[in-house]
Amino acid sequence: MSKVKIPLSSQKELAPELAFSRERVKTPHYGRYLEDFEPGQVFRHPRGMTINPGLARAFATSFHQMNPLYLNREYAQAHGFKDMPVSPQLVFNLVLSLGVQNDSEKAIANLGYYDAQFLRPVYANDTIRALTRVVDRRFRGDPSEGKPGIVHVQTMGLNQDDRPVLQYERKIMVAPRGERPATVPAPAGEIAFPWVEEPVARVPRLKEGRAYPTDLTGEHSYFEDFEAGEIILHANGRTVTSEHQWWTYWVGNTHPLHYDRVYSMGLSGAMSGEPIAYGGLVFAWLEGLASRDLSENAVWELGFTEGYHTQPTVTGDTVAALSRILALEEGPEGLDVGVVTVQFIGVKNISAAAALDTYGEDLFIKETAKRGLGKDKIGAKIFEIERKLLIKKRPSAS
Repeated sequence: MSKVKIPLSSQKELAPELAFSRERVKTPHYGRYLEDFEPGQVFRHPRGMTINPGLARAFATSFHQMNPLYLNREYAQAHGFKDMPVSPQLVFNLVLSLGVQNDSEKAIANLGYYDAQFLRPVYANDTIRALTRVVDRRFRGDPSEGKPGIVHVQTMGLNQDDRPVLQYERKIMVAPRGERPATVPAPAGEIAFPWVEEPVARVPRLKEGRAYPTDLTGEHSYFEDFEAGEIILHANGRTVTSEHQWWTYWVGNTHPLHYDRVYSMGLSGAMSGEPIAYGGLVFAWLEGLASRDLSENAVWELGFTEGYHTQPTVTGDTVAALSRILALEEGPEGLDVGVVTVQFIGVKNISAAAALDTYGEDLFIKETAKRGLGKDKIGAKIFEIERKLLIKKRPSAS
């Protein structure tokens, strides 16, 4: 490796000799206002991230993920993976967070996740980067009135070989710029956006002749153990501490709402107050709480859709989860698995059992539909989404 030698000399103090000038103050800003989005724009997000093995392991354990695929190399390799795959929740959080600087650092709210699809495994030491394409921008009235609008985007995560590993859509509520200057320039030139129109998940096969213990997971979370219509109350809750702030840093999310108390306290309305836990982390905590009952024997997270953070979560809140089985389907030929579709619900400061006793079937009605049905929104409900999992069938007795 060639090197350049730079001579070093004693450094002279310069600050006392340079006159102070308010006229020369710069205030860099990031994120975009509503007018700064144009349908068809593609953003190549900054940085990218190489996934350190320690980060992958810390995420799996900190978020109580119980699937051995993310914890046990021998188990993962016996199931056809070349190593322990990185948790899909970590992949999702990294890809979304890399896009915040361009997409949503000035957003008022994340309105929903749609049609997320995990296309291939990600492993420790892989490098992930992200791209976003603007699908639509919708104003609500005249921008001079200051009403926020809706931006619809598609986001992709690519690995170091430029192969897509994740793609999804989301909608963001964004304030108009008004008289303020544009914060960042529009993307220059054409940027390729390899969205997969007919996505296929590349799922490894169980390795023939690779014997490995079958009793490393619970006995009640195989495909045959689920029935459409049943509701699973996941027993344990999780109290969120200030850890949510450093996990926000670790996944690279730059929105100040999640770690800047001066910023969050200066807001008005429902978002004003203590820094709000970044929603992707809340999803991951809920998913981990459910994993022993639901996804411990999953071999793939196919994806999720219609996901909404319906109330904020802050330090000190205790979150809990419920799952309702929506449908069961046979899996792809050649894999001894089935597809389980789940309605996944998160609540706060109440147990899953107490939430079901208190709210009953209203827990499973989308919060966005409540007004049209003459129903009140549930303040204790913080999250709702539909997930699709590829889950092993029970091994035959040898």
